[in-house]
Amino acid sequence: MDEIFEKKQEIRQGITNSLETLSTEEKAEKTRGIENRVFEFANFLEAKVVLLYVASKNEVRTEGILRRCFDYNKIVVLPAFETTRYKIKLYKIENPSVDIILGPRQIPEPNPAKCKVVPMDCLDIALIPAVALDEKGGRIGSGEGYYDRFIPKIPITTRKVALAFEDQILPQVPMESHDKHVDIIITEKRIIYKI
Repeated sequence: MDEIFEKKQEIRQGITNSLETLSTEEKAEKTRGIENRVFEFANFLEAKVVLLYVASKNEVRTEGILRRCFDYNKIVVLPAFETTRYKIKLYKIENPSVDIILGPRQIPEPNPAKCKVVPMDCLDIALIPAVALDEKGGRIGSGEGYYDRFIPKIPITTRKVALAFEDQILPQVPMESHDKHVDIIITEKRIIYKI
């Protein structure tokens, strides 16, 4: 168990080092490529209720996708984190400039005082953050386990899609029994279907 944990930490550090070599312009160009693929992706275009995330370190930024979702009349849902219980609660965002505050993990998240709770079974598609992935949908996250607890609760009919730079796709990521896979990966170059 400790060996896998150490390997994951090593991978996280390797991804950090790799992404730090990219210039701001390179990251922005790759992010635009991913955004464009998302908005060409049939499952995403057909979805009415979309779960997004606000990126932390080493995750593909989603601000552009969030803004464009409103142009496409999507219902935008973001997670709020209960840090004492390691749980995620979902909220509908109607106005990002008013509805989002800095959360307990120092990452922007919905303001529960202004946003409505959304039941998980309403989600049509869920964009899941990742630090590293393999082509089989194996995923390494930030290491806190929020999404490993959350993914099994998402309805089986809801597509679980990870966004990643090609630099974050590895031949294989170490997986433990509690680690959860994603169905589809979108990079700046391709869409990888695990299903």
